Amino acid sequence: MSRRHDAERWGARAESIAAWWLRLKGWRVLARRFRTPMGEIDLIAARRNVLAIIEVKARDEIDAALDAVHARSRQRIERAAEAFMAGHQHWSKFSPRFDVMIIRPWRLPRHLRDAWRPDWR
Repeated sequence: MSRRHDAERWGARAESIAAWWLRLKGWRVLARRFRTPMGEIDLIAARRNVLAIIEVKARDEIDAALDAVHARSRQRIERAAEAFMAGHQHWSKFSPRFDVMIIRPWRLPRHLRDAWRPDWR
């Protein structure tokens, strides 16, 4: 198998772990790999009045995971979030929050709430 294929499989597994972790914490997972022409959101989850737009990163180190969420990635995620809320009016009433979930081997998931704030919020 190629490195790319292995990375995609590990990324999909990390998203499954993150979704499982969120459910354990009382979140309702609304979508996984929500795709639009403008970008993709790994996970969308809701709890109380918060709509969490979550970027999942599978890395050995926290710093490497955070470095992987660069400005261009954030912009694509923000545009995809706008598309999601425009197409799902019920969820547009919730306060959107942009989070990062870090999945590391043999460690509990790390959920970084409010990892960044877009200009349009």
